[in-house]
Amino acid sequence: MNFEYFVVKRLISAKKYKSSISAPIIKIAITAIAIGVIMMLVSFATGLGLQEKIRDKISAFNGHINISSYDNNSSKVSLIPVSKNQDFYPEFNTVDGIKHIQAVATKFAVIRTEEDFEGIIVKGVGDDYSWEYFDEFLIDGKLPDFSSNLNDEILISQYLANRLQLKVGDKVPTYFLREDSERPLARGFEITGIYESGFQEFDELYLLADIRHIQRINKWEDDQVGNFEVFVENFNELDQKGNEVYENTGSFLDTQTISQKYYSIFEWLSLFDFNIALIIGIMILVAGINMITALLVLILERTQMIGILKGLGAGDWSIRKIFLYNAGYLIILGLFWGNLIGIGILALQKYFKLVPLDPRTYYVTEVPIYLNWDYILAVNFGTLILCMLMLLIPSVIISKISPVKAIKFE
Repeated sequence: MNFEYFVVKRLISAKKYKSSISAPIIKIAITAIAIGVIMMLVSFATGLGLQEKIRDKISAFNGHINISSYDNNSSKVSLIPVSKNQDFYPEFNTVDGIKHIQAVATKFAVIRTEEDFEGIIVKGVGDDYSWEYFDEFLIDGKLPDFSSNLNDEILISQYLANRLQLKVGDKVPTYFLREDSERPLARGFEITGIYESGFQEFDELYLLADIRHIQRINKWEDDQVGNFEVFVENFNELDQKGNEVYENTGSFLDTQTISQKYYSIFEWLSLFDFNIALIIGIMILVAGINMITALLVLILERTQMIGILKGLGAGDWSIRKIFLYNAGYLIILGLFWGNLIGIGILALQKYFKLVPLDPRTYYVTEVPIYLNWDYILAVNFGTLILCMLMLLIPSVIISKISPVKAIKFE
């Protein structure tokens, strides 16, 4: 082992490479590994980041699982009320992995100002509503408080505020259509906060108000709501939990996960998994080919040394290990620079948001970054192991070298 260590140390010495014909090829191999690592880290961080960000934005407006009456027919507004007196509310104890459940109701309305008007959906929420996501979306004012008496506070999107020239503190005349009357019912709300999710499909529609307004306008009882929104602890188990929630609700209630409700969006998001896998495969293949080339050059350049080692009694596998150790050192060097540059680029984007995106196409205003040690370590160990396995094949050439011919080799 001490002899192998001595040889490896001499092989990886920087002085050996300065005048070596293999120096440029080695540099190319290290650069290829570094670029490959950067591309793989960027693919993981942006792909997973975009999936997580869009998923969270859809969840903010819909929950993970929606429980409503069958008669609503997937309408965006609440048509048929559902009683709050359910076994699963306010705690869904019959299904493990449920984080939160909240009762909401929606109704179509029109905001009218002196100069313009806009059709919206008023989402009524109560004291059980989780403001976790909207706390992040809030850009001005404060979140409404519906925990005590009925009030006129509302949360409106930046998109609607800009179109209607509204700001925090403004009074908003809102008109609701009623089935039992030709004249709309007017309600005056006061803007206490403005949010921006970056998901224009929702921002241009939803206004959040006290659910008791919806109940009174629809002439519902105090215990009647439009639907329930359920949040799960692990989104990867959404389909499984969706089935369990369905089995543990009444036969007159329907359940729908957001992946079913927004099927096209989640199908589009699933393409990122294929893109990530494709990029990883290509990058590892390119890095592996460059390392194979570098190893072959090293072997050919040191043919005489291999012959001498064989003449001294060294076995084929011992000599192969020397070159594989050397190749491993080069791979680790490429991984170091790849991680340094790659994580640096991702950190800059995460905290300074240098690269913007069109929210009409990507549903986000900038490239989202998801940093996690799991995939960072997987990329590094995966690249190292796969490249080393690929190098086992060209290293077989060492066993084919004859000591006599190698010593005479020029």
